[in-house]
Amino acid sequence: MTQVAGHQGKTRDLLAGFAGELIGPDHPGYGRARTLFNGMFDRRPALIARCTGPADVQAALAYARSRGLVVAVRGGGHSFPGYSSCDGGIVIDTSPMKRADIDVAGRTGRFGAGLTWGELDAATQAHGLAVTGGRVSHTGVAGFTLASGSGWLERKYGTAAESLLAAQIVTADGRVLRASTSKHAELLWGLKGGGGNFGVVTELEFRLHPVGPVIFGGMIMHPRAAAKQLGRLYRDFIEQAPDELSGGFALFTAPSKEFVPRQVRGKPACGLTIFSAGDPAEGEKAFRPLLHWGQPWVRRAGPMPYTEMQRLIDPEHPWGISVYAKNDYLHQLPGQAIDTMIDAFRAPRSPFTHLYLCPLGGALARSDRSAMAQSLPGAPWTYYLLAQWWDPAVASPEIAWARRFMDTMRQWSVDKAPANFIAADEGTGRLRSSYGNQTFDRLVALKNNYDPGNVFALNPNIPPSPTPTR
Repeated sequence: MTQVAGHQGKTRDLLAGFAGELIGPDHPGYGRARTLFNGMFDRRPALIARCTGPADVQAALAYARSRGLVVAVRGGGHSFPGYSSCDGGIVIDTSPMKRADIDVAGRTGRFGAGLTWGELDAATQAHGLAVTGGRVSHTGVAGFTLASGSGWLERKYGTAAESLLAAQIVTADGRVLRASTSKHAELLWGLKGGGGNFGVVTELEFRLHPVGPVIFGGMIMHPRAAAKQLGRLYRDFIEQAPDELSGGFALFTAPSKEFVPRQVRGKPACGLTIFSAGDPAEGEKAFRPLLHWGQPWVRRAGPMPYTEMQRLIDPEHPWGISVYAKNDYLHQLPGQAIDTMIDAFRAPRSPFTHLYLCPLGGALARSDRSAMAQSLPGAPWTYYLLAQWWDPAVASPEIAWARRFMDTMRQWSVDKAPANFIAADEGTGRLRSSYGNQTFDRLVALKNNYDPGNVFALNPNIPPSPTPTR
């Protein structure tokens, strides 16, 4: 038996065979192990089970069942609504699972569910390969892939879920399954967008794509006064651009960073992130109309390693900051929508709040939507509003403002979002509308099959059908 120190103040036995690390409240590493990316949440689980593989997950689930504990699943700890932990329950932490086996000739790879995108990118870029990954490098690979999957490469190669070939998963009743197109195909379909509703994913197999290792990318920063012109310029440019070109338009406060001129730090700003997945020289040539427009405060663009591009906005999203996220797809982006967005962004109180307006299209417009549960409505644009703060005093007004912002943009919205960006306060209704009734009902059927007791409820939850009463 493995002994657990600090579970409700006593020493308890976990099922035999657990090879990982068990961390309770009395463990010296408990404070660090329980922290999440989103500082809004200060969860205190009874036990954190840092699992090394599926056998550890099986043991941890059996322990949770035997004691009636709430179960949270953690990979990168990046869940915006704080689903990566819980109070008084057990956290099944897959972060020790760092396997990265790459078939260079076949352009595929098998990866442990505990990898972050920074770690996966480092492994694949050693061979000039990549898969669409998170725009913040400390995001976990598994949670991102299962319920979002949007990154700089999506216009070229689609979302991460579109490149998911197979997944190993431990179900609520302890079965270890490998879902692929040849076996448990319906489960694989559900994992491509259905989040953590069906079990604990321990390994993912991706199709990899040629990228880099050097790409053309970077950012340009302008004063906020240029935003309405810049927004239109970027819209007109990127809507005619080839699939290799991506990036986004952003509204933010100029940070106090070394590369930002001292006299503009803390002032309202706007800018562009630029990215080319193709030849760096061709990328530089293509982006010249944007690079040489106006009088930017900052111009930091050029050939760079793809791994550097993947870390570009990390400093704006540090671990532990409080975040309230909103996301929506836009069915069109007329000038009025751009102006409304910019005018509405004048209200946030926190200088750490960001808005990213990202182009879709390209490979996303050609996606086989029947092959995955993920909602891809065919819209040309999406925005990510990340209300962020360190000062708790601004939390309530910042959240209220973010909700009003979303309402302001609703006339151009298709009212859909990836599951990871649906806030807990939006409820099942937004989740159903994002998937659509047919897909949602199909996901409920999967939930009934693999998790009828809703053991995995801490996620953008798809509730199982109610058990008939007699």
